[in-house]
Amino acid sequence: MAAELRMSASACPACAAMPAAEALAARAAPKEARLILSLPTAHCAACMTTVEQGLMQLPGVHDARVNLTLKRVAVAADPAIGAETLIAAQDRLGYEAHELDAGMLRSTATDKAGRELLMRLGVAGFAMMNIMLLSVAVWSGAEGPTRALFQWVSAVIALPTVIFSAQPFFRQALRALRVWRLNMDVPISLAIILATVMSLYETAEGGGHTYFDAAVSLTFFLLAGRYLDYRTRAVARSAAEELAALEVPRATRVRDGAEEAVAIAELAAGDLVRVRPGGRMPVDGVVVEGTSELDRSLLTGESLPVWTGPDAIVSTGEVNLTGPLLVRVTAAGRDSSLHRIADLVAVAESGKNRYTSLADRAARIYAPGVHLLAAATFLFWLLRSAGDVHLALNIGVAVLIITCPCALGLAVPAVVTAASGRLFRRGLLIKDGTALERLAEVDTVVFDKTGTLTMGAPVPVNLADHAPQDVALAAALAAASSHPLARALAAGSAAEGLAALPVEDLREVPGFGIEGRWKGRRVRLGRAGWIGATPGARTATWLDAGDGIPREFAFADSLRPGAETVVADLRRQGKAVHLISGDTEGAVAALAARLGIENWTAGATPAEKADRVAELTAKGARVLMVGDGLNDTAALATAHVSISPASALDAARVASDIVLLGTDLGPIAGALVTARRATRRIHENFAISAAYNVIEVPLAMIGVATPLMAALAMSVSSITVSLNALRLR
Repeated sequence: MAAELRMSASACPACAAMPAAEALAARAAPKEARLILSLPTAHCAACMTTVEQGLMQLPGVHDARVNLTLKRVAVAADPAIGAETLIAAQDRLGYEAHELDAGMLRSTATDKAGRELLMRLGVAGFAMMNIMLLSVAVWSGAEGPTRALFQWVSAVIALPTVIFSAQPFFRQALRALRVWRLNMDVPISLAIILATVMSLYETAEGGGHTYFDAAVSLTFFLLAGRYLDYRTRAVARSAAEELAALEVPRATRVRDGAEEAVAIAELAAGDLVRVRPGGRMPVDGVVVEGTSELDRSLLTGESLPVWTGPDAIVSTGEVNLTGPLLVRVTAAGRDSSLHRIADLVAVAESGKNRYTSLADRAARIYAPGVHLLAAATFLFWLLRSAGDVHLALNIGVAVLIITCPCALGLAVPAVVTAASGRLFRRGLLIKDGTALERLAEVDTVVFDKTGTLTMGAPVPVNLADHAPQDVALAAALAAASSHPLARALAAGSAAEGLAALPVEDLREVPGFGIEGRWKGRRVRLGRAGWIGATPGARTATWLDAGDGIPREFAFADSLRPGAETVVADLRRQGKAVHLISGDTEGAVAALAARLGIENWTAGATPAEKADRVAELTAKGARVLMVGDGLNDTAALATAHVSISPASALDAARVASDIVLLGTDLGPIAGALVTARRATRRIHENFAISAAYNVIEVPLAMIGVATPLMAALAMSVSSITVSLNALRLR
C-alpha cells in the first residue's frame, strides 16, 4: 500500500511539485505594506504612546513605531490598508499626519560616520592608557633588556593603533595633497607618522628615547576634538530630499469612469485624478468637477481655508478639506510646484555651504606656517650638526608636534559643545557646526507669521456673547466637519462645558458648511453668504438656528508665547525686525501693529520669501530667518542662519540650523547673546593657542624640548582651551 502511494505520487512530477510551487508563491506574495507618516505635531512620550496604540487598534495594522526625533511613524499593515485610513485615524486622535514616500528618504537608522569616529577614539584611548603605564617604567629609569621589552610592547600596541585610529586624519591629508593644498590634517598626520617612525627606529637601534605615548595621545586628543566637531555638525538629511518625500507617492487616476491607483510618475498632463476629502493634492492642476475648501497653509501660510470649485487652480501639497474634487493634471512629479520649492531649497543650501568656519580660515594660514617652521628647524640643525640626521629629525619632529594644531582643532568644537549645551537647556537645539558663528553676526531678523509668531490654530473669541443654546447648536453642527474653524468651535464649546444638541440629518455641503435638522427646522453653520449674512472684517463662521437670524462666531489666531517679548528684546539689541507672510494683508497688518513691527510683507509666495531674504542679504544684512512651514523652507535655507519650531513641518526643521524645542519664542533673543559670547571664547582660544606656540616653539627649536615634552605641552594647551570653553556653561 505504501509502495502504491509512492508510485502514484511519483507518477506525476508536476503534481508533486505543485505544493512546493504554491508554498513558494505564498512566500513571494507580499504579506504586508510598509508606510511612513510624518507627524509634525507629535512632541512627547505621551504622543508616541497615543499614536502607536491608536494605530494598533485598527484592523489590519500589524505594527506601528514612532520616531520622536524625526517625528515619524512607521507602520506595517495589510496591503489593503492605505495611507488615507491611517491619516484619518491620526486625525481622530488629534494629530496632523502626512504620507511620506519611503523610497525618497535615506535611511538614518545607522550613523556610520559617528560610530566610526567613536570606535577609533575608544581604541586610541585604550591604547594610550596601556602605553602610558608601560612608559612609567621607562621614565622611572628602567635600563637594558627591561627598557627594550617595554619599548617593544609599546610598539606592538602603538603601531596598529596609529594605523587604525588616525585614518580620518590620513584620509583628509591625502585628499588635500592630491589637489596641492594644505589643511590642518597635513601637519597632524606628519606629526603622528614621524613620531611613530622615529620611535620604531629608536627601539630597533636600542635608543633611549621613544615617543609612542606621544603619537597615540596626540591621536586620542585630536580624535576627541574631531568627534565633538562631528556631533555639532550632524544634520539629518537634506531639506530638498525631505520635500521630495512629502510629495504624495500615488494618486487615483480616472479613466473611462473607472478609478485606479497609480504612481505619480505615471501621470501626464491632461489626466484626470480624484482627490477625496482629507487627502493632499498629488499634482498641479485645474478643478473639473466638485466644490470644496483647501488648506493652503503648508504652501502659502494662509491661516484660513479657501473655497475652490470648477476652473480653480490647485497646487501639489494643498489639503482638500470638505468635498471630493476631480482635477485635470497640468504638472506632476518633477514639474510640480512642490519640486520647484525643493529646487529653490537645494540651490540655497549649496550657497550656505560656502560659509567657512573660523577654524578653517585659521587653518589656511596656520598649516603652511607649521610646515615651513619645522622644515627650517630640521635644515638648521642638519647643517649645524654636520649632517646628524637623527638629531635634526628629533628636533624637527618636536617642533612639528609642539605646533600641531590640537588646541586649534579643539578651540571651535569645545566652545560650540559648551554653548550648545547652554542653549539646549534653554530650549534651542543647534544642528550645524557653524550656526553659532553665523548667529553671532546677525543684524536682521525675519519672522514668518502663521505657526511662528502665532500658533497657527484659530480660537473662538466671542462664545460668551451668544446664548448657551446657540453655542451648543453650533457645536453639534461643527462636530460633523473637519474644517479648522468647525473643529475650533467644537473644542471651544466643550471647554465651556456645553453638551452638543441632538441635530439630525447632518450633511456637509462642500465649500459652504454643514446643515441638519433640529426641532423640525433646518439649521446651518458655514459661510456668511450661504447663511444670508454680510461678511465682516473678522475671521468668522455663521450660524442660522432656523429662524433666519445669522449669528457670528468670530475667531483669532493666538500669539505664540514669547512673541511680544522676543520682538521687544531684539529691537533693544538694535536688530532690524521684519515680518514676511503668505497670509492676507489685513491679518499681517494687524499682527505687525500689535507687535510693533514696522517692516512687513503680506501675500508672499515661497519664492518671494526667499527673494526677499536674498535681497536683504545683498544689501549687506546678516539675516536670521524664523519660520515653520513648507513655504518657508527656501527662505530658511537662503538666510545667513535659520530657526524653526519643533512643531514645524519636517522639511522646515531640516532646512533650519537651529530648532526651537518649546513653544516659547523668548529664548531666541538670548541665543544671539550666547552666540556672541561663544564667538569671543573661540577667539580667546585662538589667542591661547598662539600664546602657547610663542612660548613653546622657541624651546623646541633650540633643542630643549623633546618630542615627549612637546606632546605633554600640547596636552596642557588642549586642556586649557577646553576649560576656557566651559566658562560658557
